[in-house]
Amino acid sequence: MKRNSLLALLDSYQPEKGEEEKMYQDTIAFVRENENCFERTLLKGHVTASGWVLSEDKSDVLLMHHRKLDKWFQPGGHCDGDPDVEDVARKEVWEETGIQHLEVLKNGIYDVDVHLIPANKDIPAHYHYDIRFVFQMQDEQPILVNSESRDVQWVPVGEVHKLNNSESIMRMVRKISFL
Repeated sequence: MKRNSLLALLDSYQPEKGEEEKMYQDTIAFVRENENCFERTLLKGHVTASGWVLSEDKSDVLLMHHRKLDKWFQPGGHCDGDPDVEDVARKEVWEETGIQHLEVLKNGIYDVDVHLIPANKDIPAHYHYDIRFVFQMQDEQPILVNSESRDVQWVPVGEVHKLNNSESIMRMVRKISFL
């Protein structure tokens, strides 16, 4: 069963109490109830993966200004059937920022988030069950901007709130102190 690897990862993860814990429980229920949870054709929602990328000295985080949503986020995207969510997160970081050489800073899941994506053209509003991993960039690498973003920047950790102060983003900022 394709979902078993994700369910095992979720089982070994300890979310923050409160909001993340509820989203974590919702994600487990969603994955168990939907055999096709990795497919974007599941219109009520689907599993996505993203990478929280820190600089070599952990003082900066890589953020992209999302073209469609007009907000700053970490790179990430759809699994499109691939149940290896860590690999999907790595691939999305590479595709959206050009950064290829990454080291895992914490084995397993770094954060879990569920968020509503607004309706767009023929796609109804739906949920992303985002599985997040934390990476550290290795070596100096050039940043590339692709068609999904307006900009990609290294942002000092202490200034992330100026670009996006949502609880979803600030929770990942808080967790940096535990790495």
